[in-house]
Amino acid sequence: MLMNKKSLDQKIARILANPSGTKDFILADAKDADMAFGVTAPGPNRAGNCPHGFDESQGCWKTLTDYRAQIREVIKQELVDIVLLSASNLEKLAMEEKLFERSPITPAARANDTTDVWAVRQGKYPSQPSRHFRSASLDHIKYGKQVSQYHSAHTGADLGLYSITFTNNIDWDYAALEAFHEFRLEAERKRFRYFLEVFNPNVDPGFSPKQVGGFLNDHIIRTLAGVTKVGRPLFLKIPYNGPGPLEELASYDSGLIVGILGGSAGTTLDAFQLIHDAQKYGARVALFGRKINLSEHPLAFIEFLRRIVEGVIAPVEAVKAYHGILQAQGIRPIRSMEDDLILSETKQSYA
Repeated sequence: MLMNKKSLDQKIARILANPSGTKDFILADAKDADMAFGVTAPGPNRAGNCPHGFDESQGCWKTLTDYRAQIREVIKQELVDIVLLSASNLEKLAMEEKLFERSPITPAARANDTTDVWAVRQGKYPSQPSRHFRSASLDHIKYGKQVSQYHSAHTGADLGLYSITFTNNIDWDYAALEAFHEFRLEAERKRFRYFLEVFNPNVDPGFSPKQVGGFLNDHIIRTLAGVTKVGRPLFLKIPYNGPGPLEELASYDSGLIVGILGGSAGTTLDAFQLIHDAQKYGARVALFGRKINLSEHPLAFIEFLRRIVEGVIAPVEAVKAYHGILQAQGIRPIRSMEDDLILSETKQSYA
């Protein structure tokens, strides 16, 4: 692959040209958690060297310097197709350090941060109806400053994540769709691409959890039916609500690329089985954040995710091989291999 070619663009083109034939799978590392969790975003500092005076009973966390070092390692590895960042980290790593200029990886930034991703300590925002909010400016994401809409070059990212959560409440959902409409118009004017994250309702929607998949699918198709090609998302990022809902959505429109989000960390088998099953039932993209970031060895974790979607290894064997790498490198696992081979219930949201 030529270094000036982005693997994302090549894969998107092949998937759209031959939806049922190509084996391409897009893998993204979501390193935008600082826009949700704040200080705890980089993950626990398992080395135990907490800053002087820090209340260790409340936990000890890695720093922004640590977080950026992890991101640099992922970029250098070149196994993911997208690295999703906050606008501030994008400015540092893409615009100032220019780490993506000769990389096959596409940088992206979180373009909005709705209230259901405000997962701060002692906060209760994710349990209340999601409200639209945007910290980032599209001009700042693309260029690092305010510029003319006719500017042709960019030094940051021309791709962003836009998030929306339908609650089955007409007032909240109407406001969310109005905000999405305004974002699309701005994105068109500024030649800014986006992918659309659609969460399950973050409050009681008034129906059975078994009906969430259908509710989500109908809202996605209904919302995008009035959007022509120029304003449509590059792909979707949604929770995995089971094989039936995913297969229904993926098969409805071959021009709509469906991706799944990772949700909370869970066991290693949770992550490996999720990406395997999602691919089996029609997903062509996976965006994992906490599952990668909170693992003992993120680079090895990413390597096994890639091997699984390429059909090289099955999930259970991948867990065993992953633990073999941890043992060989003297890394203490969070769980025993036996416990890591258990499928657990993991939440598919920021809450």
